[in-house]
Amino acid sequence: MKIVILDAKTLGDDIEFSVFNKLGDVSVYQTTSSLQLKDRIKDADIIIVNKIKLNKDNLTDAKKLKLICVTATGYDNIDINYCWHKGIGVCNVKGYSTDSVAQITVSMALSLASHLNEFNNYVKSGKYMISGVQNHLKPYFNELKGKTWGVIGLGNIGQRTADIAYALGMKIVSNSRRYHEGYEWLELDELCKVADIISVHVPLTSQTKGMIDEKRISLMKDGVIFINVSRGAVADENALVTAVENGKIGGLGVDVYSVEPITNDSPYNRILDRSNVILTPHMAWGAYEARVRCMNEIVKNIETFMMGGKRNRVDIDI
Repeated sequence: MKIVILDAKTLGDDIEFSVFNKLGDVSVYQTTSSLQLKDRIKDADIIIVNKIKLNKDNLTDAKKLKLICVTATGYDNIDINYCWHKGIGVCNVKGYSTDSVAQITVSMALSLASHLNEFNNYVKSGKYMISGVQNHLKPYFNELKGKTWGVIGLGNIGQRTADIAYALGMKIVSNSRRYHEGYEWLELDELCKVADIISVHVPLTSQTKGMIDEKRISLMKDGVIFINVSRGAVADENALVTAVENGKIGGLGVDVYSVEPITNDSPYNRILDRSNVILTPHMAWGAYEARVRCMNEIVKNIETFMMGGKRNRVDIDI
């Protein structure tokens, strides 16, 4: 069984891939360019991939391919329809990054709500040293207790984020594809109107792409804190940046982008120097424990597939 790992660098250099050796002959590539891809997968039985797009254009010559394992929950980089027609199984990993992403989501919100960047910069700039005053309270900040957190998407990560926010004394409102007992559900437009903090935890689909657009941003409270840790394209990035520039959004935390890494023409370049903006390099999922858990789950997916099982298959009944 020939197993090919295409973009190991995206998983961190502290991760051991030796766990896959018991399953077959393993080839590990740190990165794979579009020019290298076809040659590297032409004899593969199993592909392990994180970010690289796999579709008809580059899978045609992979005649032996039986399974694609995505080292993530989202699998929008895989042409599932093509794989289904060719009998290629596709597995994702569920639940491995719940605590990691929720931790970063709440960390962003707390930092933005408490203006930690501004206070940190005040001390490091030397202004505190020369102020002659023991404390400095501007910009003013508020307690989160009693405020409203709007959670868009109530999967594992959304629910964990909601539970943490609730523990902080916040009211939770939510929007998701289906009702979840114990969580107040609102239409998305209504959630945008009432929430003080909004975080997004949905997969990228035709229904979610662009769901946070200029119109919905206009419905939000002035000074709202907005966090996107799902997929970049679920939001109109230019509209988000404009809303920061005009003060509609009071705090912005983003870990995901429509093009990754961001390019010179990304609208986010306009707000890089703003203290009320936190931009991270798609790392929220990547706590060490989460990545180890992910690799172990991939092993279980492959073992189950070899025995004829369908663990975490996403290509079935499409």
